[in-house]
Amino acid sequence: MSGQGFNVPPSAEFVARVSGIATMCKLPFQETADGLDAAFVGVPIDTGTSNRPGARFGPRHIRAESAMIRLYNGWTKAAPYESIRVADIGDINVNLFDLKDTCKKIREAYRKIVATGCIPLTMGGDHTIAYPILQAVAERHGPVGLIHVDAHADTSDMILGEKIGHGTPFRRCVDEGLLDCKRVVQIGLRGSGYSPDNYEWSRAQGFRVVEAVDCWHKSLVPLMEEVRSQMGTGPVYLSFDIDSLDPAFAPGTGTPEIAGLTPIQGLEIIRGCRGLNLVGCDLVEVAPAYDTTGNTALTGANLLFEMMCVLPKVKYY
Repeated sequence: MSGQGFNVPPSAEFVARVSGIATMCKLPFQETADGLDAAFVGVPIDTGTSNRPGARFGPRHIRAESAMIRLYNGWTKAAPYESIRVADIGDINVNLFDLKDTCKKIREAYRKIVATGCIPLTMGGDHTIAYPILQAVAERHGPVGLIHVDAHADTSDMILGEKIGHGTPFRRCVDEGLLDCKRVVQIGLRGSGYSPDNYEWSRAQGFRVVEAVDCWHKSLVPLMEEVRSQMGTGPVYLSFDIDSLDPAFAPGTGTPEIAGLTPIQGLEIIRGCRGLNLVGCDLVEVAPAYDTTGNTALTGANLLFEMMCVLPKVKYY
C-alpha cells in the first residue's frame, strides 16, 4: 500500500506498539496538511472549561492509547489506509493564557488545513475549539450541517460574563451563520439545568434535539437513518464530546452526567454517518487526570478511527 502513495501504520507483528514517538494510530508525522486527504490534529486546551480542567492533555493520551488500533475495521470492513492519505500533523500551538487569542490561532491554523482540501480529524481539548474550527470550515464550505453528540447543548450565551467558552460554541456559530440550522441534530443531551427546558433555544433555531432518555435501551441505527436524510448531500461537521457517553464508560472528562449513551451507541452514531459529505470531525473533552484506567482515552481513540473510516472516498470490502 505504501507503494501506492498511502501512509500505512506499522503492524505490531513486526514493530512493538510501545516503541517510537506516539502519533495517532502510529501514523507518520507530517508538519502540514499538504497532500493529505485527512489529518489528525490536536488542540490541547482546557482554558474554556467550566468544571474540572485537564482536557489540554487529551490529545497526547488519545495518541498513546491509539497504538492498539490496527489497519482495518474488522466490523465494517473499512480500509482507510488503502483509500485515503492520512497523517498526524501534530498540535496547534495554543495560548494557554488567552482564550480569545487561542481561538484566533485555531481559526488561522484550520484555514490552512482546509484550504488544502484535507479533512481535519481533531483531538481536543475542551469544546470551545469547535467554534474557531467551524469558522474556518464554514469559510470554505458555507454553512454546514452539524451532528453534535454531547451531554450538553453548548448553546449558552454568556458564562461568567464571557461569550467564549466550552458551553457557548454553537451559540456563537449560530450568531455568525456558520450552521445550516435545519441540518443540525444534537444527540445525548441530559442533566440538570437552569430552566424547565434546557433545550428550548436549540429547538427554536430549528435544531433536532434527541435527549439521552430517548436513546435508552435501544439501537440508534434507525435514528441515524433519519439523520442521514436530514443532512442530505450538503457539507456536514461531526462534533463528539466524550461526555455524551455515560461516565461508567468514560469517566475521564470535565463535566460528567449520569445516564448517558453507551460506547455501542457511539459507534452506531458514527457508523451511521457513512455516506455523508463529512468535511470535519472532532472528539473533545478527554481529561486524563480523571481517567485512571485509560479507558476514556482508549474509547476516544477508537471513535476517531471510526470517524476516519466513514470519510468520503474510504474503501470498504
